[in-house]
Amino acid sequence: MHELVGALRSYAWGSRTALAQLCGRPVPSAHPEAELWFGAHPADPARVQINGHSESLLELVSADPQHELGPVAGEFGGRLPFLLKILAAEEPLSLQAHPSVEQARAGFARENHAGVSLDSAMRNYRDENHKPELVVALGRFEALAGFRDPRQTVRLLAALDVPELSQYADLLAAQPDSAGLRTLFTTWIALPQASLSTLLPKVLDGCVRYLSEAGSGGKEFVAEVRTALELAEAYPGDAGVLAALLLNRITLEPGEGLFLDAGNLHAYLRGVGVEIMANSDNVLRGGLTPKHVDVPELLRVLDFEPLDLPVVRAEQMSDSVFRYHTPAPEFALSRFELEPEAEPVTVVGSGPVIALVTHGRVRLLQGNHDLIVERGRAAWISAADGGIRAQAVDGPAQLFCAAVGEE
Repeated sequence: MHELVGALRSYAWGSRTALAQLCGRPVPSAHPEAELWFGAHPADPARVQINGHSESLLELVSADPQHELGPVAGEFGGRLPFLLKILAAEEPLSLQAHPSVEQARAGFARENHAGVSLDSAMRNYRDENHKPELVVALGRFEALAGFRDPRQTVRLLAALDVPELSQYADLLAAQPDSAGLRTLFTTWIALPQASLSTLLPKVLDGCVRYLSEAGSGGKEFVAEVRTALELAEAYPGDAGVLAALLLNRITLEPGEGLFLDAGNLHAYLRGVGVEIMANSDNVLRGGLTPKHVDVPELLRVLDFEPLDLPVVRAEQMSDSVFRYHTPAPEFALSRFELEPEAEPVTVVGSGPVIALVTHGRVRLLQGNHDLIVERGRAAWISAADGGIRAQAVDGPAQLFCAAVGEE
């Protein structure tokens, strides 16, 4: 086992304080810091600290996949199948979805054939993989995720009391299913700018009116309406603001997770969380971003089936061990709440595993060998390593362990 240093990614929606504080660096940071990548993705692999020097995890795995990954090396083509991140959103991320494996392979081949370079800003598919993902909140975490039950959306549109919305509410009321959602979303996301510039201000006026009448609370859609106003302020004139009215508005409390499979439309709004996903960087965007937006391709991959709130609550395996269950074969995530002076807890039977410390300090033990991992850092545990135990150092600690999914 070796210390693993994450690759820092700076995007405009990131935070100048969250990741810096987590990693013990000066605050505020010079630029918005959005993500720390702990993985072997070619775009930004983490660095393994070995005998005083630093080596790319991607190069380490590629040089000897059988040693580093063990039996799963053949199943996943000699590649680490998951990517672990810490995500810190100060502002909303783009309205987006991820493709299935079949869609990713076809899209990747299509863009290659068209001569779109892998580093082009116009590229949708940067690899051939899908990207199911799970985010676990470290603090309060806000998100839009999946299409809401159409009947609830009809009530929301009616509650805004905007005459110009009546035809759209009637459309959805007449077909309150995935087909109705597809029709309404497609209509809104593709509105001509002149039509959007007329409709959107009236909708926002309705939102302001709704909140002013809500008073001290009690109205059903306060969070959804407030979010629409916040998105409109951040992205004025963007059709994604209308589309956001169709999505589930979710608040995660610390320790709760949100799982999103292929085709689920979503936008993380704000918060800090641990995120694990299949080892992919394929994103189809539909709005709420200055980045490349490809509405036709987004429509090709979207799943319009209404989604029940996809909140994942960890199963408590013992006093200190919590596991998050998802259907993704590429990854599994466990959380360890370690108390000082407690006996070491077994965290890994065998690798490959990335063990990430999000609070306190953790000592990892393997026989007579130990490794202290500071907050905001991680450890790479290969398939050749086994019997890893963990204990808190000096005070309570929190540890996340990412592994390959179980059958």
